[in-house]
Amino acid sequence: MAVHAVVFDVGNVLYRWDPRFLFEKLIPDPEERDWFLDNVVTLDWHVQHDAGRPLAAMVAERKAEFPEHAPLIDAYVDRWLETIPGPVPGVHALVDALARRNVPLFAITNFGTEFWDIFRPTAPVIDHFADIVISGEEKVIKPDPAIYRLALDRFGLEPGTAIFIDDREENVRASEGEGFVGHHFRDADTLAEDLHEKGLLNSA
Repeated sequence: MAVHAVVFDVGNVLYRWDPRFLFEKLIPDPEERDWFLDNVVTLDWHVQHDAGRPLAAMVAERKAEFPEHAPLIDAYVDRWLETIPGPVPGVHALVDALARRNVPLFAITNFGTEFWDIFRPTAPVIDHFADIVISGEEKVIKPDPAIYRLALDRFGLEPGTAIFIDDREENVRASEGEGFVGHHFRDADTLAEDLHEKGLLNSA
């Protein structure tokens, strides 16, 4: 079956994201900053929110464990938008081009609901998307196969009819196991070539 729909990841596909963008402002010393990100505000800790855990419980627990870093832990929530410095270069233009061709657009994202509520008003490109599966709402995160099955069902897509674009290879491979055509995202130019080859965009 021909691919006729496009499903995007959000973080580091549509928008750049890394806690380091915030903490470079708050912790000037590189070694101290690396220790903090490896031990306090870690990606494993952040992923708990992606999986549906409330921020209040996460923050209280982490501040009890690292009371000397309480202000920095609070800053991660209060200044979270500073972890997203802007769009990934070139990708929003591709979304606009797909939308002009009436290609159905969707997303599957590992994103906590409270952070999503903060982020969504800052992201007008997402207005193009017909539906988005948000891990924090569903309490299942990529690369769990269940999130891809849920997406296919909710988006009304048959296996083999949608390309899924993600910057993490394990997420792409898991999606392929459930019927998506995978694209391991590296940059907008490589993605554009793939979309052209699949007939989803006009040739450059």
